[in-house]
Amino acid sequence: MNRLNILPSMLALAAAALSHTAALAESAASKALVDRGRYLVKIAGCNDCHTPGYMEKAGKVDEKLWLTGDALGWRGPWGTTYAINLRQYMSGLSEAQWLQRVQHMQARPPMPSFNLQAMSKQDQQAIYHFVRTLGPAGQPAPAWVPPDKTPPPPYVQFP
Repeated sequence: MNRLNILPSMLALAAAALSHTAALAESAASKALVDRGRYLVKIAGCNDCHTPGYMEKAGKVDEKLWLTGDALGWRGPWGTTYAINLRQYMSGLSEAQWLQRVQHMQARPPMPSFNLQAMSKQDQQAIYHFVRTLGPAGQPAPAWVPPDKTPPPPYVQFP
């Protein structure tokens, strides 16, 4: 066989091997990003409000239920707010849209949007990628209730 005839096959094989190696490296980086997001969601308290029963069960809630929003209201001078279903919310956003919204977010209490804004861009991206791996699930949380209206129970009353 002519060596020149083998060269294209060898180049194609080398290119395929490089592509596979790059895909493995990208997969490892993606897994690390998702794992970082999972960690941040746990330690930043996202589940405390956005996962039903998380605080009452001392964090022992199956991950398949994480971040599906909650019907527990948080009532104060701002009205009554509810922790939204982050899985549904983020399923409709690109990463760029998420990062833009985080920077300009001014959520009603008790959402500590200032803490999310204080995170590094890499941490904000990690949270996005983790939530996206969970996929959309659950129902939308109830809508905000104005301060002059009494919400249905259950709700936490702030002074």
